[in-house]
Amino acid sequence: MQKAFHGAITALVTPFTNGIFDEKRYRALIDTQIAAGIHGLVPCGSTGESATLTHAEHEEVIRVCVDQVNKRVPVLAGAGSNNTTEAIALTKIAKDAGADGALLITPYYNKPTQEGLYQHYASVAKAVDLPLILYNVPGRTGCNMLPPVLARLAKDFPTIIGVKEATGNLAQGSEVIEQCPKDFLVLSGDDFTALPLMCIGGVGVISVTSNICPKEMAAMCNAFESGDLAKAVALHHKLFALHKAMFIETNPVPVKKALAFMGQIESGVRLPLCEMTEQHCHDLRAVLKNYDLIA
Repeated sequence: MQKAFHGAITALVTPFTNGIFDEKRYRALIDTQIAAGIHGLVPCGSTGESATLTHAEHEEVIRVCVDQVNKRVPVLAGAGSNNTTEAIALTKIAKDAGADGALLITPYYNKPTQEGLYQHYASVAKAVDLPLILYNVPGRTGCNMLPPVLARLAKDFPTIIGVKEATGNLAQGSEVIEQCPKDFLVLSGDDFTALPLMCIGGVGVISVTSNICPKEMAAMCNAFESGDLAKAVALHHKLFALHKAMFIETNPVPVKKALAFMGQIESGVRLPLCEMTEQHCHDLRAVLKNYDLIA
């Protein structure tokens, strides 16, 4: 299973209709992703608004994703928390639902030390026998898990198999690849750095942009894996403006609005996130039209 987490993996949005999880649209979105050649799916990540899902909703979203995927691609379920006991509970939910692995964000707000980060992940790894990919995104969490801690965790716990590296710092990404075991998986958590990180030893990307263009993101990763760097570079540059558009406001507000413009979901997000400004909606429409994603 470790090799299965590679290429373009979509950090799925969670569609809501009238504030309620829209299972029908979610299942349709999953089928669209798989038909386009995506390499894997992440339910209940940051893009899936996990922070505003109840535990019951969290479990339902993962269960529905696993059921709809039906083993066609790997499912890496979001299961992180800033409460270690809760992270263990959510990881158990992911395992019981049949997910192929769990994605665990660094504890946010608490601002743990590097030793605290080690003990947090060690506790989850000891409690749940499931492949774990750690998620380092200092811009959202307020703490940065440094390469020596990742290397220590990877060496001490065989089920800790990779990291979603979302610092945007290629120097740190290089240090992670250098210090961790050779089979440790480094996935970009930042669409902008997906290709550069793969060029220095990463194996793929957990992508926001692939919610709206899974075929192209998968094609970029496929081109790189097959040795066609020129094609991968061309796709990287082709997608760059779309990546920028996905972050004109806080993720997942723009990508959900884009999917709504494309007729795939309703655009609703849960507070404290809110609808995009009128100007940003106009700007987003222009980008989507330029990519022929809407008329």
